[in-house]
Order: sequence, then C-alpha cells, then structure tokens
Amino acid sequence: MKIKIISKTQVKPNKPILGKKQYHLTTFDLPYLAFYYNQKFLLYKFQNLLDLEEPTFQNDVVEKLKDGLGLVLEDFYQLAGKLAKDDEGVFRVEYDSDDGETNGVEFSVADAVDVTVDDLTSDDGTAKFKDLVPYNGILNLEGLKRPLLAIQVTKLKDGLAMGLAFNHAVLDGTATWHFMSSWAEICRGAQTISVQPFLDRSKARDTHVKLDLTSPKDPNATSNGGDATAAPPQLVEKIFKFSDSAIHTIKSRANSVIPSDGSKPFSTFQSLTSHIWRHVTLARGLKPEDITIFTVFADCRRRIDPPVPEEYFGNLIQAIFTGTAAGLLAAHGPEFGASVVQKAIVAHDARVINARNEEWEKSPKIFQFKDAGVNCVAVGSSPRFKVYEVDFGWGKPETVRSGSNNKFNGMMYLYQGKTGGISIDVEITLEASVMEKLEKNKEFLMIDEEEEVGKKLTNGNGNGHVNGNGNGFA
Repeated sequence: MKIKIISKTQVKPNKPILGKKQYHLTTFDLPYLAFYYNQKFLLYKFQNLLDLEEPTFQNDVVEKLKDGLGLVLEDFYQLAGKLAKDDEGVFRVEYDSDDGETNGVEFSVADAVDVTVDDLTSDDGTAKFKDLVPYNGILNLEGLKRPLLAIQVTKLKDGLAMGLAFNHAVLDGTATWHFMSSWAEICRGAQTISVQPFLDRSKARDTHVKLDLTSPKDPNATSNGGDATAAPPQLVEKIFKFSDSAIHTIKSRANSVIPSDGSKPFSTFQSLTSHIWRHVTLARGLKPEDITIFTVFADCRRRIDPPVPEEYFGNLIQAIFTGTAAGLLAAHGPEFGASVVQKAIVAHDARVINARNEEWEKSPKIFQFKDAGVNCVAVGSSPRFKVYEVDFGWGKPETVRSGSNNKFNGMMYLYQGKTGGISIDVEITLEASVMEKLEKNKEFLMIDEEEEVGKKLTNGNGNGHVNGNGNGFA
C-alpha cells in the first residue's frame, strides 16, 4: 500500500479560548496513561471522488473538514490542549491560548490513490490499514509533548479513509463519539452543535492524585504472570458480523433457562458477550480447573452518586472483572455465563465504584493495556454508539473499526452493525489456532444447515462467511 503524506498542520479553535484552562485528570482518567492512544478508522465511499482534481478535493473535502474541526473545537477545546503535570505529579489537561506551539489537533492529509474502499473492507482485522491511522504504538503519557488528537485523512481511489488517534487518558468511548457526531454535525451545515459537552471533571471525582510516573514499563512485555521468556503467541484479528436474527437467537437461548439464583432476563450485551466468552474458552482448550476472566470497561456516568450527564467529557469508565472455571462454562448452557456476567455488572454500583476509587487513590497502579486477567475475554467500545451516523455531508461510513493499538489476546470491540437493527460487529484478537477453531464453529457463528447452503450459493467458498443475506454470520 503506497501512502504519501501531502501535508501536516495544526487545527486550533476558530475563536481563541481566552486564558489558561486547566482540568485535573480524575481517578477514572489516570489508570489509562500507560495505554496506547485510542484509534478509530472510518471509511467513506465517494461516487465521484475519482474525478475530483486535487484542488477541488482540498477545497470541497479537506478544507470542509478542517473548518468544521476548528468550529467544533471551540466547544471541545480540551482536545486541542495537552497533558501537563505539576511538581508533585498531579496530572491535568490544559489549554492555553498563549501557547501557540503545542496547542492544536494534528491534521494530516495523505494520498493512497491506488487503494479502493473494497480493499479495506474485509473481515480480516485492521492490519492492512495500519498506515492509514496515526500514532501506532504511542502511549497516552506522550500527550505531555504530543497533541491529544491526531487525524489522518487519506484520499483513496474511490473514497476517503479517516484515521484518528485520541489520547485515552483524556476521554473514553462515549466522549469520543460525542465529539465525532458533533464534528460531523457542523460539517453538514449546523452553526452550533446540538449537545454541548460537560467539561467539569471535578463533578466525577474531585481528588488530586499524586503519581510518581515518568515512563511506564514496556506495555508489550508479558503481563498477567506469564512467562517473560516464552515467545509471544501469533495473534490475528477478525471481524464477526452477527445479524439481527443471530442476535435474537443468541439472546433467546440464553433466556430459555433462567437460573434459580435470582438472575433477571439477560440483555443483548450479556447474552452476546457470554456467548463469545464461552466459545473462545472452549476453543482455547483450557483445562477444566483453569480460571478464565471476563472483563468489561463499563460506563459509570449513571452509576456514580450523584450521576453525571451523558455528555460528560472525559473518562468515566471502570474495568469490571469476573471469572469462573473453564470447565463450568463448558458444562453448562449459555445461561450460566450470562448469569456470571450479569451479576458482575449489576454489582458494580456507586458503593463499589467509590470503594475502588478510594483503594486506588491510596495506592495508585497504572494499568498496562493487557492487564485484563488470565485467559481473558475483554470488551471495549459499545454497540450503543451510533458510529454509522457520523456523516460529514457525503454519506454514512462504509465501515467503522478500531486501529491496531491496545489489542491483545482476548480483546474485542463491539460496534453497531452497518445493517442496523440490533446487528453487532465483533472485532476480536486471538491466537491464530483459536481463531481458526472459531471460524469453523457453526454453533458460535450461528449457522445452521439451511444457512450453510445459502452461504455456499452466495459466495461459493464454503469458508464460514455469508455475504449480504442477513442470516447468521453475515
């Protein structure tokens, strides 16, 4: 893939934000300093982009995006700032209108005119478009000297690739997609955004935590008690697309037997994630006594007391951990895993969140991005995010994905399915041998014999993919 960077500039708020604005990072923000930048990738198809001369592309597309970005940064100006810390090690995000050199969003324009949109829409993960997304392998801590948001817009043969890298110590997924939808809203012609961000981080946690942190240990080193001398396993990424009918079936099966332990009917999230957890655990071939951990990074905006608005700008997520023996997951039906997941989520109330924060503040621990538990399945992002509604004026995206950062064995990201309804795309990273088993597992893919015939008629390759018929693994 030949990619040529044409320009790189800094975009600042159109109107100066007077004075110096400072917001201390909270207990919800700080643990993610040693994660990598949170990368997102959106792909758009243009019917007429191929015919656009370079000046027209610059004026009609690039300048439109930059003008809209400058306007939306008037409200989301923290993203145009930087990380800073005082002499005691208290971190903050700050925006200083007088600091012209370091403030601003990095905005790059690139060409990859031999690449088509179809070249980038396969289900084989994100490796092929790594160079279309900025800040690969860049830690959030580097926000002390780098922009907090980097954007790369790449002109393709028949479309546009937009790669973004957000500093994850500054904002979570809810805030990320609030910003994206607001930017798109401005580019479609709105003079102001419809939903203002709530910027006061002290309303979530008003505690200034002192960290003795300069450079975290190598996040690529073996974690979770693994053998540091062992060769790392070969990891592969895959997109599994679960249609409406597949999600309905998974949910109905999980709810066909309600456990006698007081579990409520299982949600779509609980049913699907426990379905994946169970089948990944089976594919790993663990011993019955081996413990497997399920982790979800849960939004706490409505869980804390008092709650904060959905528009809160920052991180308000906390990792929820639960686990069980692999043999128990294997021996029981889908309701067992769903019940384990449900109990952990329901129990994570304001009291538990507050106790976790107090404990962490007494002895701060900076997470590594792989510290999600042994034999884990971890969940990031959410199908609640309206990612396919991010329309800058030329239509909805063809696909929305994560970049290569923060991916490890068992990490998955859930996205709204492009087909709408309750369809969900599951972007997951696993060992190659485990992934191969999943791809052949009809029970996991929700493919029955009738659908298998349809699959062969649709694409003729019999490899477990169904293209465009809306059934099973679509």
